[in-house]
Amino acid sequence: MTVTVESPRALVCSPDHLASSAGVAILRAGGTAVDAAVGASAVLAVTSPHMCGMGGDLLALVHNGRGDVHALQANGRSGSGADLDRIRADGHVTMPFRGDVRSVPVPGCVDGWLALHERYGGRPLTEILAPAIAYATEGFPVAPLLAEASQLLLDVPEAGELASAGGLRPGHMLRRPGVAAALRAIITDGRDGFYLGDFGRGLLELGSGEFTAEDLRRPNADWVAPLTTSVWGHRIDTTPPVSQGYLTLLAARVAAQQALPDDPQDERWPHLLVEASRAAGFDRPNVLHDGADGTALINDTLVTERAGLVDADRRSALPEPGGRAGTIAVTVVDSSRRGVALVQSNAAGFGSNIFEPSTGIGLHNRGIGFSLEPRHPASYGPGRRPPTTLAPILISHHDGQLRSVLATMGADSQPQILLQLLARTLLHGESPGTAVGAGRWVLGSDGGHLFETWTRSQHQVVRVEEHAPSVWRPALEQRGHRVVMAVAPKVNFGHAQLVTVEGEVLRGAVDPRSVSGAACGY
Repeated sequence: MTVTVESPRALVCSPDHLASSAGVAILRAGGTAVDAAVGASAVLAVTSPHMCGMGGDLLALVHNGRGDVHALQANGRSGSGADLDRIRADGHVTMPFRGDVRSVPVPGCVDGWLALHERYGGRPLTEILAPAIAYATEGFPVAPLLAEASQLLLDVPEAGELASAGGLRPGHMLRRPGVAAALRAIITDGRDGFYLGDFGRGLLELGSGEFTAEDLRRPNADWVAPLTTSVWGHRIDTTPPVSQGYLTLLAARVAAQQALPDDPQDERWPHLLVEASRAAGFDRPNVLHDGADGTALINDTLVTERAGLVDADRRSALPEPGGRAGTIAVTVVDSSRRGVALVQSNAAGFGSNIFEPSTGIGLHNRGIGFSLEPRHPASYGPGRRPPTTLAPILISHHDGQLRSVLATMGADSQPQILLQLLARTLLHGESPGTAVGAGRWVLGSDGGHLFETWTRSQHQVVRVEEHAPSVWRPALEQRGHRVVMAVAPKVNFGHAQLVTVEGEVLRGAVDPRSVSGAACGY
């Protein structure tokens, strides 16, 4: 069973114990929850390049401790040279998955760090980025999942120190001097030190006209109103479109209208939640884009309509909608009960497999969220944000006091993982350790690609973890689902991080699927 860690003052959960420890050290020095989250995120950008980095995006939710929730969208836009006709003329019918800079929007991560720190930071940026700089300069032991993922880079010599002969070895000390230099440039010259410095110049050269200097001058971080609903006696906030967070809220409200059993061990439990997720998400490819109205996507009429699509006994015949993920989650609550749920991502593992040469920073491939269909609302074009799978959530009591911060990686399956955790914690009262460690199911295509759950829904399967209740598989199959039993990390069941506020005590858990994660408090 996954351990629930308890702490009286503050708690940091992340998929790397080095990042969690750095976050706690920042809190002990008087930093805020945001300081700790940014510091942990920066360490992860050094130690977990297979999942995230300064060449990726960042979304966050912040509870200010007084009942207000704010959402930050730091996901970059496509370059001014993005040309739909040209990429289609090159023979592409979907966005290139790897090795093509056209699937690389301008990275938003660093803008996200700076926006978070400017609004909610308490300690100097020099202190917050110091642990990350130290690990990049002096080295850190390679974690098992990074060593495994490094096999993807055997034929990518541009990856520098990440592409060692035969792949990285667990425990091997790895140094990333280019990343250290990029972090120091941020301290010295702010965002210009990164976007207009060595990294920015390298990105312009790699882009060969895809980006302009003006694209790099344009900030990628925007404070926006969160998307909010009430379900199971609590207020739930998430990031609005282009985030797919609306799927978590919509599926939860659809599930709340079903006769969910009292025990997740019951054979009806996975079926009803699978069907709620399918009813919420089947049209995601057509409705999620950078101009979408999040409130309209979860309104009462739509909830009632989607709830009516769920058959308690059979897999529903829903209307047709017209790899391994690279994402990390950090959750923090501090002594003032300010909370942060932050997700930082490459999209796929190591993103595009393109590396900026002077810094060795890998570039994400969030542009795979674009459509290449002409006149599609999410079509590839200049200055656009692609739909993103990132979807953190905050849970509050109806008086506004913080209840939980929760986030996960998992590509298209993030809302499904969050739905299961919401039901377990809010409806069934499970502890963070029990909820996070329990067996899960995720939807995906039969090819195993977790970014094709909705674009290939006719080939959809339910993947069930081997340690899930034994009744789940036969129960789902009897109701018409195609079921595949699987084990993490061969199949991505997410790395969820959860912190709850329970009176004077904080309780949290790190996903055991992250292998090297830790919940650290004081």
